[in-house]
Parts: sequence; C-alpha cells; structure tokens
Amino acid sequence: MKRIFLSRLFLGFSAAFLFVYGIIYACADGDWDYFGAYSSNFTPETFADKSYSPLFLSGGIFYGIGFDTQHNSRFNKNIKSDWADYLKGKVDTTTVNYFLIGDEKPSYYSDDKNTIKNKEEVTDLHVFYKTAKENKSSQKWGKKIPLKDEKVKSFVEFLYLAQKIETVSIGEDYWSYDPVVAKTFNDAKMIQSIENVYNTISDPFLRNRYWFLTMKARFYSNDKQKAIDFFNKTESSVPKNVLYYRALGYVAGINYKQKKYAASNYLYAQVFDNCPELRVVTAYSFSPKNEADWNKALTMAKNNKEKAALWAIHGYYKDEKQAIEKIYELDPKSEHLNYLGTRLVNRLEETINNSFQQDGGENQPKKQLTIAENKTQNQVKVDKKALDLIAKISAAGNTDRPYLWDLSLGYLQTLKGDYANADKNFDKALKTLPKTELAGMQLRLLRFVNNLSKIDKLTDKNEKTILADLNWLYNELPKTYKGQEFRYVNASAWSKSYLSTLYREKGNLVMAEIFGESRYSYWNDGNAFYDDEKNLQSIKTFLAKSNKTEIENIGAGIYSLKLKDINNFQAVQAAFKNKIPEAIEFMKQTDSVQYYKFLGNPFNGSIKDCHDCDHAAYQKRKYTQMDFLTTIKEMQDKLAKNEDVYTNSLLLGNAFYNISHFGNGRTFYEITIVGDGSSPYSFRDSMKKMITDCSVSKMYYQKALQAATTKEQKAKCVYLISKCERNEYYNNKYNSVRYWWDANDDKVNFIAWNGFKTLQKDYSDTKYYQDVIAECGYFNTYVNQL
Repeated sequence: MKRIFLSRLFLGFSAAFLFVYGIIYACADGDWDYFGAYSSNFTPETFADKSYSPLFLSGGIFYGIGFDTQHNSRFNKNIKSDWADYLKGKVDTTTVNYFLIGDEKPSYYSDDKNTIKNKEEVTDLHVFYKTAKENKSSQKWGKKIPLKDEKVKSFVEFLYLAQKIETVSIGEDYWSYDPVVAKTFNDAKMIQSIENVYNTISDPFLRNRYWFLTMKARFYSNDKQKAIDFFNKTESSVPKNVLYYRALGYVAGINYKQKKYAASNYLYAQVFDNCPELRVVTAYSFSPKNEADWNKALTMAKNNKEKAALWAIHGYYKDEKQAIEKIYELDPKSEHLNYLGTRLVNRLEETINNSFQQDGGENQPKKQLTIAENKTQNQVKVDKKALDLIAKISAAGNTDRPYLWDLSLGYLQTLKGDYANADKNFDKALKTLPKTELAGMQLRLLRFVNNLSKIDKLTDKNEKTILADLNWLYNELPKTYKGQEFRYVNASAWSKSYLSTLYREKGNLVMAEIFGESRYSYWNDGNAFYDDEKNLQSIKTFLAKSNKTEIENIGAGIYSLKLKDINNFQAVQAAFKNKIPEAIEFMKQTDSVQYYKFLGNPFNGSIKDCHDCDHAAYQKRKYTQMDFLTTIKEMQDKLAKNEDVYTNSLLLGNAFYNISHFGNGRTFYEITIVGDGSSPYSFRDSMKKMITDCSVSKMYYQKALQAATTKEQKAKCVYLISKCERNEYYNNKYNSVRYWWDANDDKVNFIAWNGFKTLQKDYSDTKYYQDVIAECGYFNTYVNQL
C-alpha cells in the first residue's frame, strides 16, 4: 500500500540533504506499536545489525522510532570524536564539544540569558585571527586553550566557514505535512574560498573536511550541478569514509532533483551499503518511479555487491522473498540478508491466528476453535515458497549468520506442524548462535513454542516438558528482563490461550478460565464466567485449594482475580439483591476493599443525577463500603421495628439508587468482574440489568411516601419515584433495539411519567415543587407544555 510521508527536505549540519519527499511504499500492515511486542515471537534485533532496526517490519513509518528525527544530530558523535582526536592534548573534549555542537538539548522557546554563544564566539575568534586584535572571546578562551596553536586556529577557522553553510543546512527539528521550501547558499565567493582552502591545504584530516564542506556548500548553492562536477573531479583522491558517503548522498539527491531517478537510486543503494548511519535516510529516499527506472539502476551496478545493495532496499518496499533470493545468488555473505530474513519471518507471522477464535459472522459471537482446528488453519498459511527458500539457505550454511536461517526454518516448521524437524534445526542453530542474552532467550522461546505445539492433549508426562518455560515466561521474564527488544509477550498470551483451549477440550472449565480469563470486551474487564454460580463456587474452591499441582500453581499465580475479588463480586451481587447480611459477610472477606471510601455521600438524594456534583459537595462523614452496608443493615433493622419509617425508607431508597448506574456511588460495583464504563451499554447484559435496576430503591421510596406526614415529604418521595420511572422507561426503550442509536428514531426524549403528573397535580404549592422546576429541565418542560 502507499503511505504518504511527511515532508522533510533538510537533513542538517551533519546529514545528507535529500530531495525526496512525498510517497514511500510501506508494505507492513497493522498498528506500529502493536506489531512487534504483541503479535510476534521472532525478535529481529537478535539477527540484524542495529543500523537496520528502523527498517524492521512495522505497521508504521519506521520501526522503533516512528519518524526519522535525527537530521540535525545524526553525526554529532562522529564529529565530536574526530575533532577530539585531532585536537588531543591541545583542547579538552568538553571544549571541543562546546564549539562543535553547543547545546544538544532541543530548545522550544527563546531564552537569551541561557542561550549558548558558541557560534558568536567562533565568529569573534575568527575576527581575532584576522585582525590580531583582542576581543572578549579571545580574552576568555585564550586563558583556556592555546589560541596560537596551528591546529586550534585551523579548528576555529573551519568552524567559522562551516557555520556559514549551517544557515541553510540546518532545519527546524519537527515534521511538517507541507513541503519545506529549500534554502540556498548563494555566496559564490565564500564557496570558492572554501574550495581554495581544500586545494591548498596539506593536512589530510583538514583536507578531507574541507572537501566535504565544499561539497556541502555546492549542494546548497543555486548551481547544484557544480557539486556533482566537483565530486566527479575529486572523488578518486578522497578516502571512502563517512564523509565520502554523505557527499555521495548529496549527489544522489541532486540526480533525483534532475529527474535522473535510476542514477539517484543506484547511488542511494551505494550509500545504504557502505554507510550504516545513513541506512534509514537512504531507504526513505530510494524511489524508482517505474520498472524501467529500477532495471536501469540494476544495469549501473558494477559488481554483485552493488546489485545486492539495490535489492536490499528494493526488498524493503516490495517483496522480501524475491530480494533474499536475488541477494543470496549474488552474495550469500551479504549482511543485508539478515534484516530481510527477519522481515520475511515477521510478515509470515502476521497471518497466524493465535486467538483460537474465528469470526462468527455479522452480529454473531466469535467461534471457539479447537487445537486441531486452529493448527489446520495456521498450517496452510505458511508460505511454501518462503519455507523452501529458508530451508535451502539453512541447508547451505554459508551466510553471514547461519543461526538466523536455522531458527527461522525451525520456527516455520513449528507453525507448519513439523515439530521433529523443528527440534533438529534448533539444535543446529545452537552451534553458531552467539553467546548473547537475546540470542539465548530467542532460542529458548522458539523451543518452548515448538514443545507446547506438540501437545494435543495434556498428560502428566507432556505437562512436565513445559513447566519450566511457563514459569520463565510468566514469572521470571517480567521481573528480570529489563530490555525492550525481546518479544515474549505474544508467546505468553498465545500459550495461555493454548492451555485454556486444551483444558476446555478436556472439560476442565476452571483451568480453562484460569489460563483463558474471560473478558467481556477489550476495554471492559467484566467476566461473564462468574455469572454462573456453579462456575463461581468451583473457582473459589480451586483458589482456596492448598495442594495445587505445579501447573495449577502457575495458573493461580498469573490469574488476575483472587479470592478477595470474587468475594467482592458476591458482596455487590448480594447488595443489589437487597441481601445485606450476605453482602456484609462477603465484604468482610475482601481485604482492603471493604475500607474503600465512597466519593459522594451514598445516602443523599438529589433532584438531578450529578455524581460529580455529589462528589464535590461537602460531606460530614465519608462512608467506606463496609460502613455503607452496615448502615443499611441498621436502617433495615429499625424499619423492621417501625422506627422512623419515613426517614429510614427515604435513606434506604437513596442508598440503593446511588449504587446504581444513575447514582453517585458507581465505584461500589465498578470492579473487575462486573466491569466499568460511563455507559451501561459497556457492560454485558447481566450486569447492565443489575446496575440499571431501580426497583429496590423505588420500593423504599414508596414506603417513605406511605409514611410521609407532610406535603413537602410527599412531594420529595413522588419526585424520587418519578426518577425511577424515568430510568425504567429508558431501560426498556434502549433495550428493545439492537443498537442504542436506533432508539432515537421515535424522536421522543421523555414522557410525562406518573410521578410528574402527581407532583404537578397535587404538590405544586410546595417549595420542593419549585426546586424541581429549577433543577429538572424535563419537569420544567412538562409543566410549561400544560
């Protein structure tokens, strides 16, 4: 697919200026952040040089970095190191870095007091050398460095000239969607003076840098062809170092601007091949316009190495498999094969279904797959031609890193179901595998995937083959591995699903849940497994079991829910069912949960439902969840004795209303098993019904109404009952349609509920009536329509 790249024309003081922007062909699918860690078992950093890492398979722009933002600083380390060596014994490293780079931290606002003056001081020192007259900077630095030393003078004079070119070569350190207008350096006299220094200076170090500075100045001038002419005239006498390939990048960029695309791409490939620091830049810039351009670039290659470099970039955009075939024929030792090999394996991984589910069709739940069904589906997805190619390279054993191809082959054989041969290739890889932590972990992970994949039915015997690795994967790695590269999260998730499926097929629903952990949706951790009382009791028995097997202990350790969480769920269920003594007993077994405090007063009843308002209001007492339940129990005991029936009934109605979705105490039910969300439609049906049911609160408000002795009391009860009627109306309305947005088709926002009618008819002379009109827009609208 085509991917539009953000424009970036300047690559700064120490990078190549590239004319390419606009379109880059990125073949990876999926989300960039998601792919590496969460859907792959094959860590490319194990096999390829770090310079290739932005080119690893990614669903975004560049792997690991997103965008390339090193245009102004890419070569800072090289520059500082080179000059520090040149000035060793004369100028300390800190001073060298100061003059070269200044402040490497990004500046987001102007601060004259703290602005580093290195550039101004270089100019002052140049004037000092020119006039032999002391100035503020020469006086300052004359005390610190030997200004009269020839090397120091050469350093300053070079920086003076280089800073002139910087005025057009350094760009702002951000990306833009709009093309950046190219700046030009049009001081022809200055450019010629730089070239003159190159022609006359004898010091090899300085001569090399003045050569590059001349190229840079010519490149940014309004006559770029002179840069190519200068390069062609002098390149044979220039060492083939980083500066040379940066300059060659300039030549490639100019050729692109001149629409000489084949030449441009050919040159970019040379830079890609020989200058690791510029691999991401040249890959970005490489852009054949058509097949003819590509073929012409291939004909320009003078040897197999250059052809291999062209295919290395071509494979990044097009077909890794084809590129690997071509490069392997040209140069089996080419290091470009390594990164392309990882891309090929990672791309094959993208097709694999690790979920043990498949789409059930429109508006249908996903279908659960058996182990056999899942394997059958995945095995046919392994590309035979890719497998054969990797097998061929692995068998030959003549690449730069044979273990890459052995591990790749073994992994694909695992996916193909050829477990015995996978074991053989993993053993073979061990012979050439480097003794690094990452390589060792990669081999262990792939062996584990193979060993678990061998198991179609769990037995005591085959269970032992995976226990150590399960413990390593679930418990050791998350605690001990401090790096970012190793991809083990996918294997962890896959193995849990695999084991859950094995237990499900075995009829062990508890262990299936332990490893599979049911979830209502990605964003909501509600767990429907606990809606079945038998399931709930079975898992409580399991978690309380003291003599668990090793795999049971592993499962219990990774299961996110503990006994306190299940007891909490039971306490919530009992409370909503108005079984308060049961709720209290369960709440006692929730550890610290019972001490969680409500954000608002759960016994207050407001005209409008505004939990934020209730949370912000002054609260004389803060209720914990246990306080809440025991207070309800006390009120219910008083009701049973007919003590203060109106007040206790009203407060009980408020309490049950506030723990519903409509009240100020949602935190009471927003727990892992129930779920959470701002809308009741974020919850599964059983929980949605529970948290939107106001029948208990309505029952208590009706009791309060019966016991009320004043019109103000009765008005309040009638209105609070109408709120319950309103909620019931909306529950029925929205639950009767498939999609909640369809409920608006009738254009009815609210109706005159019985409570509204009674309040207006019988209690319009109360103060509470006026308060309702002031705060309830629905009621105010109803009254005004009469």
